[in-house]
Amino acid sequence: MNAPVYLDYNATTPVDPRVADAIEPYLRQHFGNPSSTHVYGRNAHQAVEQAREQVAILIGARADEIVFTGCATEANNLAIRGAARALRDKGRHVITSAVEHPAVEQPCRRLGEDGWEISVIPVDKYGQVDPAQLSDAVRDDTILVSIMHANNEVGTIQPIEEIAAITRPRGILLHTDAAQSVAKIPVSVDDLGVDLLTLAGHKFYATKGVGALYVRRDTPLQPVLVGAGHEAGLRPGTENVPAIAGLGEAARLAHERNSRHAQQLCLLRDQLHTLLTEAIPGILLNGHPEQRLPNTLNLSFPGIDGRDLLAQAASEVAASVGSACHEDDEKVSGVLGAMGVNTDRARGAIRLSLGTPSTGAEIERAARALIAAWHA
Repeated sequence: MNAPVYLDYNATTPVDPRVADAIEPYLRQHFGNPSSTHVYGRNAHQAVEQAREQVAILIGARADEIVFTGCATEANNLAIRGAARALRDKGRHVITSAVEHPAVEQPCRRLGEDGWEISVIPVDKYGQVDPAQLSDAVRDDTILVSIMHANNEVGTIQPIEEIAAITRPRGILLHTDAAQSVAKIPVSVDDLGVDLLTLAGHKFYATKGVGALYVRRDTPLQPVLVGAGHEAGLRPGTENVPAIAGLGEAARLAHERNSRHAQQLCLLRDQLHTLLTEAIPGILLNGHPEQRLPNTLNLSFPGIDGRDLLAQAASEVAASVGSACHEDDEKVSGVLGAMGVNTDRARGAIRLSLGTPSTGAEIERAARALIAAWHA
């Protein structure tokens, strides 16, 4: 039997064979601790620093502004809780949005439990924050704004540049969780105007268990974990050299891909959308029709629960109803709820996300399967 068509690239991606090749030497012969001064340690240290440079190039940063972490969730915690700790004497007000991933929502919630005030900015029907509303929420004691770059469920891209124009003149730190956008669309920390940016290796063909936080020079930040002085004192613990080497290679490959890669994903995504729309009356798009990731298609199928639809098509299509981090939750998506989507429409929603390996033949096969499942 053929394996189902994989359309869940926003949940995770397969490891690129070239990334696996880059990792392998550090699982075998180059096993040293990168903090050791002998030749084994120097080889490992060199791999970490090469990867740091490769990640920096991908997002237009300096190598010494990249801090490696165990995942994007850890990077988000370091950014949010670390900035709050560093600036607690300046102010205790943080702004975020109503559609953040739990990796941002929960650190903000924890700050609220610890005495900080958290303002949650609503989004419009497309899932976008209005910069004017955010500006109105800014106070004299606002120290941090954390708004995702692109939404993991509907793909909507946030106006981070416009938000930076609000925060920077006021000396407010701006963090963006770019786990979904890095390597899918151009991401430049200077163009965005951010002070802190999160990325995740397994979202662009590296392994799980490795991420990074961009920290602009002179950004006040305190470590969340304590221990030895690894990663410029911000993330203690011996670096995961194999995973970091793989992250570096994945960043290099992503940097080499040109804009035609995103255009190809967009063409395949729109092909899938057209095939489904022509066959299923009343199907609805969730998210911004233009300002969204080129690989992401979130659709509400009429008259059926999204989980039931995917279960019916499971032998042919592997996709999800939303974020993999709460896929088992029977409630409708909080992101769609924040966008004002009614319950029936939200229950019929599924997320179809494409990746570099996706092909036209796969898109046609997936469309046929989803159409047949809806009619069943």
